[in-house]
Amino acid sequence: MTERIRTRFLVIGSGVAGLHTAWRASAHGSVTVLTKRTLFDSATAYAQGGIAAALGAGDSPELHREDTLAAGAALCDREAVQVLVDEGPTRVRELQAAGARFDLDPDGDFKLGKEAAHSRHRIVHAHGDQTGAEVARTLVAKVREAQSIQVQEMARVLDLLLVEDEFGVQCAGVRASISGRPVEIVADATVLATGGCGQIFRYTTNPQVATGDGFAMAHRAGARLADMEFVQFHPTALDTPENPLALISEAVRGEGAILLNGRGQRFMPSRHKLAELAPRDVVAREIFREQQAHGRVFLDATKLGEGFLTRFPGISALCRARGIDPRFEPIPVTPAAHYMMGGVVTDLAGRSSISRLYAVGEVARTGVHGANRLASNSLLEGLVFAERVARDMVQTPEELAIPELTSWDVPPLDDRGAAQVAADEIRQIMWDHASIARTAAGLRRCLSALQRVGERLTPGATEERNLLTTATLVAEASLLRKESRGGHFRSDFPKTRRKWQGRHITW
Repeated sequence: MTERIRTRFLVIGSGVAGLHTAWRASAHGSVTVLTKRTLFDSATAYAQGGIAAALGAGDSPELHREDTLAAGAALCDREAVQVLVDEGPTRVRELQAAGARFDLDPDGDFKLGKEAAHSRHRIVHAHGDQTGAEVARTLVAKVREAQSIQVQEMARVLDLLLVEDEFGVQCAGVRASISGRPVEIVADATVLATGGCGQIFRYTTNPQVATGDGFAMAHRAGARLADMEFVQFHPTALDTPENPLALISEAVRGEGAILLNGRGQRFMPSRHKLAELAPRDVVAREIFREQQAHGRVFLDATKLGEGFLTRFPGISALCRARGIDPRFEPIPVTPAAHYMMGGVVTDLAGRSSISRLYAVGEVARTGVHGANRLASNSLLEGLVFAERVARDMVQTPEELAIPELTSWDVPPLDDRGAAQVAADEIRQIMWDHASIARTAAGLRRCLSALQRVGERLTPGATEERNLLTTATLVAEASLLRKESRGGHFRSDFPKTRRKWQGRHITW
């Protein structure tokens, strides 16, 4: 028997964007939060680097804006970037007032770090390298203490629920499987805060829940998406046979760590004027090149000595648990899929092209990242645009044309072993042909192979179907953009081409 839940606002996802949206909207009506596992299962909880904001002496929103635009390779939306840098400092201070324990100097001011492609020290950290975990802890506490918020963990969202009236197509909520039961959650406003899609690649720093569900659901519903070719590969994940890979924060390079190839030679100074602090796409590509030429690549932070334990306690624990002591030996690193710059196209209030449907966080394409996200702008984007979504959706009228409830069944989960084989195939196909260095021939092979995998998927393989849909969008966009720009590199079109400047591939 199909169950129906009525709520004023529905938020799908429990990262910084979803939690902040739910918290801020809860003062204006009932909120239901759906999350695939627990409230703490999100990329936010993994984030080590920090939050970028113009909070220090000698810094300004204008300088932050220029750094963001430079990293975005002429594809940023300037108005969205202005919103990000202008409103960012206030959002960080609000989060601190809400209980976030950020690192402070002896005078009580934010202790600000510096990361790649930033012209100033402007990165706010918490407990050294555990910023995301502290942000998640703070927001989860706010969500749990709000009486108007209902949380449904272990909820498998199947698709968006659409209705059509005299105003056109509108989103009325979602169909979901909660503890195996078919449930329709009907809402006046629905927010996709489902995070990214790193799990479409063999090597990623994203948690296992990051299977591209939001992109796939929005695409099936007919929402506008853009810039799916722009995937950011973090240059320095810990090179171990795990999924996901542990991240070695950019902040380690910010403190002076250097990259060495398999011969023990430093190579970045000859590749870019900023050396190890060059934009992420440059560093990732050069590490990939060195891996192909000389085997493994290492990050040498031994000059920090005992200071490494103090500055990076989390990373130190990660490494030492795997038999590596960064105080005395270099850390093996590899590039890994880390962040999606594209996604569901939104305006400055987070509204998608479908009425009553919002998108926020990594699933959204606000335009602030362009072709390449500036380090530590992602948590900031989540805070800034979640606030805007919450403020806008409280104005959503409650007169919603609710469809008649019909009985439907949750597709039975198929053989998990077979589904995992399919997922692993998708991830390997994408890494081989659509990751750091792409070509037309490789992308065509990729699309053909993905299609063959899709022909074997059963109706119950809903997560794998989302994985496949999102992977296909990435590969198709990568094939269409015949140039290299930001996170998208084509070996057969290695230069940035003027005719592609400002052009977006959209669905």
